Amino acid sequence: MKREDSARRVAREAARWLTLLESGRASVADHDNLRRWREHCPTHEQTWQKAQLLRQRFDGLPNAVAMASLDRVEVGRREVLKRALALAALAPAGWLAYRELPVANWRADLRTATGERRELRLADGSLLRLNTASAVDLDFRDGQRRLTLVDGEIDLDSAGDLPLDVGTREGRILAGQAHFCVRQLDQGCLVSVSSGSVQLLPLAGPAITLGKGQRARLGSYGVTGIEPFDSTQPGWQQGVLMVDNQKLGDFLRELDRYRPGLLRWDPALESLAVTGTFRLDDTGQVLDLLAASLPLEVHYRTRYWVSLVPRTRAG
Repeated sequence: MKREDSARRVAREAARWLTLLESGRASVADHDNLRRWREHCPTHEQTWQKAQLLRQRFDGLPNAVAMASLDRVEVGRREVLKRALALAALAPAGWLAYRELPVANWRADLRTATGERRELRLADGSLLRLNTASAVDLDFRDGQRRLTLVDGEIDLDSAGDLPLDVGTREGRILAGQAHFCVRQLDQGCLVSVSSGSVQLLPLAGPAITLGKGQRARLGSYGVTGIEPFDSTQPGWQQGVLMVDNQKLGDFLRELDRYRPGLLRWDPALESLAVTGTFRLDDTGQVLDLLAASLPLEVHYRTRYWVSLVPRTRAG
């Protein structure tokens, strides 16, 4: 296969993966398959990183159309028309996927990239924070106070007299003056209340009121897993990950949300215990701290391709 054909094939594969993730239909198995595809060779990972960058640069275009430029080589101005024709030749499949799939993330009112956090004051005085890789739609027209979590995680300090209506894939959350967090999961969404109370309304099932210091999972058919939590502990809203005797595998899966690129680790490291408070603004430093306190080493194949291995097996 010619080098150009191979690059185009990998670009199309990356476009399909990106479209699947943006659709909200990706399963746990899909995420595992994507990880294996990225690990297959450096070209796959490099193309994936270009896809992520293009997704941010081409906010106003469907992902698959922007992805059609992944395999292009920089050329002079005389090639502009040729490049446009090449894009047109590659685009139809992407446009079809865009028309058929609910790829809402790219056109959300507010969004953050991987590793980015954002805070803003809404029209009604409520304070909204978006965590890494999150997307939100807003509707404050005609006195309404509606917000839809498209993907990711948000923290809301609700103000005003009228209820704030937060929509999710599984149902709605109604809040008066309350401070709460909503995180979209593969199955359901996690709702945590720091102050006040909120009402959880699944698509099918009874409504449940959640009070200060409580969290639960909102599913399409009901609310489960109601439990207390310490709302005074700092979290991503303060730019930190705080853990106490957590399994390293669980910690790395959480850290991976804030780090662009590929982070993988030897299964032998899964059960090591981690305790500490780690700054999210520098995930590279977090990995260095882990290497300094645990029997592991950090190997960088590229800036965006990092592996953790047991120290006794390194070298």
